[in-house]
Amino acid sequence: MPIRVDRSSPVPLYFQVAQHLEHMIESGELPMGTRLENETDLADQLGLSRPTMRRAIEYLVGRGLLIRKRGIGTQVVHTKFTREVELTSLYDDLAKTGRDPFTTVTSFRTEVAPEAIAVKLGIPADTQVYVFERLRYADAEPLALMHNHVPAYLVRLTPEDLETQGFYNILRANGITMRIAKQAIGARAATAAEARALGETKGAPLLTMERSAYDDQGRAVEHGHHLYRASRYSFDLTLTGW
Repeated sequence: MPIRVDRSSPVPLYFQVAQHLEHMIESGELPMGTRLENETDLADQLGLSRPTMRRAIEYLVGRGLLIRKRGIGTQVVHTKFTREVELTSLYDDLAKTGRDPFTTVTSFRTEVAPEAIAVKLGIPADTQVYVFERLRYADAEPLALMHNHVPAYLVRLTPEDLETQGFYNILRANGITMRIAKQAIGARAATAAEARALGETKGAPLLTMERSAYDDQGRAVEHGHHLYRASRYSFDLTLTGW
């Protein structure tokens, strides 16, 4: 295994090994289904102790990248989807990277915009909005639970449309060009219902994203509150100095 550890580094040896393995999994060098050699053999190859190797494997098991199966050993089960923080849709980003997205609409209705949503979007309080929730899958596995409010005057929406194509694809098809959004990213523990929907355990860490978006005419387009499995998903930001 092409892993080198730096014994002079302050970074613990187990974590160096775990980082190398995580990179190999995310890059596809160790694809889903790959079986790792047993901990003793891996430790011998790298010149490490077995407890150090075991701790590296346990770290990746905890992150959902590896799984231990009786009679099979340690196996790669998942890669993590990393997404640039840009004004794009999750559906488009998944499709672009070959992650085979599909969607289940779990609720869909129209109602008068709640006061808090009307304030966030800068729309009249009596505006009719679509309210819908979608469960987004990647490679047949649940990845995100997405709740959205969209002004009903802007575009015609149906649950069937939202299940067969991405929301931003529908907007583009109706001549709507996204221009700017205010977005906040956070984290919290999953409720029991959220955990069931996302295939996690209650209290599992979730990434949160709240977004209010507008088109090139300055019209409010959506307010979204999305939840992502932290074990399968991360945001990637590029920072520049000045």
